[in-house]
Amino acid sequence: MADLRVNIGRLSLKNPVMTASGTFGYGVEFADFIDLSRLGGIIVKGTTLKAREGNPYPRMAETPSGMLNAVGLQNKGVDYFVEYIYPEIKDIDTHIIVNVSGASLDDYAETARRLSPLEKIPAIELNISCPNVKEGGMAFGTSCRSAASVVKAVRAVYGGTLIVKLSPNVTDIAEIARAVEAEGADAVSLINTLLGMAVDAERRRPVLSTVTGGLSGACVKPVALRMVWQVFHAVKIPIVGLGGIMNATDAVEFLLAGARAVEIGTSNFIDPQVSVKVIDGIAAYLDRQGCRSVEEIIGGLQV
Repeated sequence: MADLRVNIGRLSLKNPVMTASGTFGYGVEFADFIDLSRLGGIIVKGTTLKAREGNPYPRMAETPSGMLNAVGLQNKGVDYFVEYIYPEIKDIDTHIIVNVSGASLDDYAETARRLSPLEKIPAIELNISCPNVKEGGMAFGTSCRSAASVVKAVRAVYGGTLIVKLSPNVTDIAEIARAVEAEGADAVSLINTLLGMAVDAERRRPVLSTVTGGLSGACVKPVALRMVWQVFHAVKIPIVGLGGIMNATDAVEFLLAGARAVEIGTSNFIDPQVSVKVIDGIAAYLDRQGCRSVEEIIGGLQV
């Protein structure tokens, strides 16, 4: 059996398969379907400094080979997470990673600071694709300056593994990756959802209450693969790949393109056991290829 262990900075994963934020709850919701301890890690739903109600309904829509969501980071805030959620999930035998979002530099930094003392949270995933209200609504992740500024602010107060989740809604994602690497990011994850919309022709109205939303699912995989490959050739820090991974073959493609680990997202809604099937499928692929370790295929795309 091939060795599936990988490292993301100082974070050692038993295998390269994690679950993506917003698609797996806090992990416990899937405990009846899979053995959570088999996962390389669980990235829990987005957490913000203050509680958020999210956007009005309708906020999800099915699209060809994908889905749109505009949930709006609905959560009860970081203090609720620390007091009530953390005690329930801290003993799951895998790495628990918190996805952190904010509307300002102060929000991001303070949320990370409050998570820092939690012994069983070894890493955070910094979502820099949310509106930055202090800069006129621009997303942090769409310019090098704003992306670097939020990473610098969080790095100053957070000593754990810092994974920065990049927005694909940019001209040059490699440029953004280099900017966050320079400010101390331990790794980058990509891609977040693509901006899209759906229209109800009979009603002549947008399907989503917010008009636009985040597109995910199989339809985004070619874009995600291209961006992972570009970033792999631009930075030295590890890459976590995600976007349209529906099976083990998809995951292997991301590893070949340069990702050291992957996240399973939208496909969790279709098959709650998909993550462990992907783990088994990667192992079977490595055996067929005569590989002793997953390390042998990371970045192994022959161009």
